[in-house]
Amino acid sequence: MARGRELRALRAALTSAAGGTAAAVLLSGDAGVGKTRMAEELAEAARADGALVLTGRCLDSGETGLPYLPVVEALGPVRERAGSRPALARLFGDRVELGLPDAGLSAAATGAPRVEQDINQLQLFDAVHALLAELTAERPVLLVLEDLHWADASTRRLVSFLLSRLRAQRLLVLATYRGEDLHRRHPLRPLLAELLRLPAVERLDLTPFNRADARSFVSALSEGGLGDAAVRDLAERSDGNAFFAEELFAAYSDCGDRGDALPATLVDVLLARIERLGPAAQNAVRLASVGGRRVPDARLRAVAGIDGADLDTALREAVQHNVLVTEHTDVYTFRHALLREAVYHDLLPGERVRLHAAYAEELGARIGEPGVAAALAHHSMESHALPVALRASLEAASEAERLGAPAESLEHLERALKIWDAVPVEQRPDRSNARLLERASFVAGTSGEPERAIAYAKAAVACVDAAAQPEQAAHVRRRLAQALYATDGREEEAGQVIEAALELVADRPGAIAAWVHAANATILRGLGRPVESARHARAALAQAKAADAGGAEADALITLAMLDETAGQVAAAREGLRAAMDLATRVGAPTVEIRARFTLALNQYEHGDLAEAVHTLADGVARAAEHGLTWSTYGLELRALSLVCQYASGDWDAADAAAEPGHRVSHVVWGRLTMLGALISVGRGRFPEADRVLAEFRTEDHRTTPTPLVAAVVAAELALWRGRPDRALDQLRSCLADTGSGWEMMAIRLAALALAAAAEVAHTATSRRDEDAVTSVAAEADTLIALARDTATKGAPRTGDLGPEGRAWLARAEAEHARVHGAPDPALWHRAVEAFAYGAVYEQAVCRWRLAEALLHADDRPAAADHLRQAATTATALGAKPLHDAATRTARRARISLDSDATPRERVDLFTPRERAVLALVAKGRTNRQVGEDLFISEKTVSVHLSRIMAKLGATRRAEAVAMAYDRGLLEKPIEG
Repeated sequence: MARGRELRALRAALTSAAGGTAAAVLLSGDAGVGKTRMAEELAEAARADGALVLTGRCLDSGETGLPYLPVVEALGPVRERAGSRPALARLFGDRVELGLPDAGLSAAATGAPRVEQDINQLQLFDAVHALLAELTAERPVLLVLEDLHWADASTRRLVSFLLSRLRAQRLLVLATYRGEDLHRRHPLRPLLAELLRLPAVERLDLTPFNRADARSFVSALSEGGLGDAAVRDLAERSDGNAFFAEELFAAYSDCGDRGDALPATLVDVLLARIERLGPAAQNAVRLASVGGRRVPDARLRAVAGIDGADLDTALREAVQHNVLVTEHTDVYTFRHALLREAVYHDLLPGERVRLHAAYAEELGARIGEPGVAAALAHHSMESHALPVALRASLEAASEAERLGAPAESLEHLERALKIWDAVPVEQRPDRSNARLLERASFVAGTSGEPERAIAYAKAAVACVDAAAQPEQAAHVRRRLAQALYATDGREEEAGQVIEAALELVADRPGAIAAWVHAANATILRGLGRPVESARHARAALAQAKAADAGGAEADALITLAMLDETAGQVAAAREGLRAAMDLATRVGAPTVEIRARFTLALNQYEHGDLAEAVHTLADGVARAAEHGLTWSTYGLELRALSLVCQYASGDWDAADAAAEPGHRVSHVVWGRLTMLGALISVGRGRFPEADRVLAEFRTEDHRTTPTPLVAAVVAAELALWRGRPDRALDQLRSCLADTGSGWEMMAIRLAALALAAAAEVAHTATSRRDEDAVTSVAAEADTLIALARDTATKGAPRTGDLGPEGRAWLARAEAEHARVHGAPDPALWHRAVEAFAYGAVYEQAVCRWRLAEALLHADDRPAAADHLRQAATTATALGAKPLHDAATRTARRARISLDSDATPRERVDLFTPRERAVLALVAKGRTNRQVGEDLFISEKTVSVHLSRIMAKLGATRRAEAVAMAYDRGLLEKPIEG
């Protein structure tokens, strides 16, 4: 999973050592990041290959602990081989009495002359080296020395001796250590610098999981038993540390809703680092923990209340022991968020309140500076100064909105709502609770939390007396209707709410009435009532112009433009959308501007103008970000449509990035984006990623979003590429049944994929001579093509006519249907290829591959070869491994080379020229040393090239890499005879 690259590097080193090139790897990483697990996996692989594994562990017993302890443990399994070597025999006995004291002790302390100690130590080192050489002559040896940061001086000297004499032994030494424990004066530091200059020694840094891998790890731990929100929370709190994630998951499983508490075992591990500090440093760390994970130096000094020099000394000790790190010259940061959390929760209650009050007092003197309001709100809340916390929370919410950070604004608003009733009326700001709730609803909607937007809007509606404040009541109902309409499946409810709002302003024309009419026009158009929608849009225009409400006017113009598009007036629609966009920008109505940009991009996409759509979307996404509306209703639509366009046009790297929210959003929003991203995961052959997304999707309620249809496509594509067409057909059959008789336009694509699966099922049944199965699937195929055709003619496309995407999928459906009933039809596949030429490069490449198969069946090899090469070229450019492999298999069966005369090998070559040369020599049985001699490069460089080759192929051994290269046609087999 997330450690594949590091494990492949270690296995490559092991393979190289087994071939006679001794090596050492120094594996560095924080505590709990996975060093021991990595060593265990390598040891398991080594045993499976017949190697001898010797493992020793250092203990935290200081420089005066037992010398050579890890070496004694490692050599324990071969202790009987020590009999012929007196130095080794003494190693397993009383070392001090036998003249083998720790080299770190003085001659006076041991009672033995220094020269004699050195001679005895050298004899021991030679004996260990000779024993290892003897063992490697029989079979490869993996020597694992764990926790080298705790090694005594003698063990460090022995390691240095052994690693400096690595030559042609079949030996790999793996030494692990904690980089975070190596403070400036740690004795291992100079040794590492010395060792890394040796040609046979490499360092491998094991970093924490990134965000995506951390979520995958937690999801795997839970075996799909946790919802997405819990998975994301545990992954983020762990900061990518595997041990921390495991402990947090265990606590969550044991405590349920109390899963935010730190487990005792984890607290003990974390606080052990603090207890190594002196009293002054511990106090400084406690003080810093109240300030948060990151604390400015000036703020820390202002609240410390101690002499600056004493604080410097305390902080320097905390930094040297990697408890705190200095990001910049003026900021201290806890190395890990959970370390800060453990220290903070270890404070006494009174101590915590007192320190928060000190921070609040310091911040109160600087109110108005950027970021101060948010910090003041937090510290005032924790020190029970609620009036100050309320005012600061509202100021922080406004500041976050101005900076385009709606999620943070929502947090501040929710804190204000939490303490609103606890603050005396005379000390509250001059605003009502209903206004605060309405604002929270809007901000929740812009931060990707549609469900909370609805909840806050409903609370606002309940707070306003409609009889006493009809316009305010209409206003909050409009907000609720918009929140409901933004959530798929709740359009009817939105219509009912907006009707109630209309009744309240029926005889009160003005800006609020204009907005209510504009919102009603939008909802009615979505409900399929275009005539009424147009009437309310025109009413909104009239009232907006009279009240100078430019935002409502622009909103109504967008709805009228959409109605023009449905009527087939494309040019008029685009002109209206641009006019609405300009007006919204001019009057400062960003949410309306974003809606206009999205609607224009959608218009361009659905008419096949992909290049224009991509440009419009890029501008729209940028504008949404400027206004903090990235996760608003139409900000999300912009991002989702951008991802769809990037997928279609072949910009898969950008689409991959856009599919990762990078921000805490609701499970509905997360599911929408990641499911679209799963299309790329399948297309690129990252099947486990797609499995994970589908599994997490099934644990959440996405039934009322577009996601189930996309999930059906993902699941079907995944099953087809895995060679399970029967499963794909089952999934698509079920999904098509759920769409009902509403002529959902997505049904054309679903039917085409179902026909592709049916064609594979029919082919298998024909090869087995199962006539009943052939007849059954042929009948189902007839039903599927009828559905696709009927949807194309009876459906109601948003544009009024079936667009190029719908026509392309219908063409593929026709071609797949013919394949079910017998030989593939080249003419139909030609039409499908041409239909996807509007810009859907991947789908066109898939059709080219199928067209090539049809041409081969018709015995047109030259044309088939051309289309196969084009399909393979596109697949290579996209990184679409399953499609490339399929095209390669077809070419191999037909004895067609995928190379063209113009570009001989570069079309599909995964390797650099040097990597290809190395792989070719390895295929001939050369060792790393021999390869290096032939190519005039070092053995270490050869090992690096092999590691990269195996990573590209997904291989774990040299022989496996060669076999996979032959199988994929990436390496020519020697001509026999």
